[in-house]
Amino acid sequence: MIVVADASPLNYLIQIESVNALHALFGRVLVPVAVMEELRHAHAPSEVKSWLLQIPAWVEVCTIAAPQDEALQFLDPGEREAILLAQERHADLLLLDERQGRLEAKRRRITTTGTLGVLLAAGQQGLLNTEAVFQRLLSETSFRATAQVQESFLHQCRRLREKNS
Repeated sequence: MIVVADASPLNYLIQIESVNALHALFGRVLVPVAVMEELRHAHAPSEVKSWLLQIPAWVEVCTIAAPQDEALQFLDPGEREAILLAQERHADLLLLDERQGRLEAKRRRITTTGTLGVLLAAGQQGLLNTEAVFQRLLSETSFRATAQVQESFLHQCRRLREKNS
């Protein structure tokens, strides 16, 4: 399975100590150079800065081959490169949280999921306690979700817990 990641899911998963779920779920994750640059931002959380000092072997930093796509100029550089890399490598999945980026990926027929989708998949595999990690995501990071999204996610967590008990 070919998986490409944007900065947001990586950032949040690192902060809540769940980034290794990506390796367990997907094996290898491709990360564009622009995404790595975003993660290295001066104001990045200390957990992210520490993670960047020893990037795991399952993370493959990639340079995109395609010329810039003018249709993506409304997105930030990391999102642009993540979408282009997903297209170039015929990725099975693009990890992306931002709404505009997800809409553009969908328009290009690229399958996406975000931080919450990764948490649910990891919970289904028994890799983590989705409810506890979700609470950390909300309380310890800048992650934001509407009340409706939060309730829907918690409902899915409860169904998952019931299924596994």
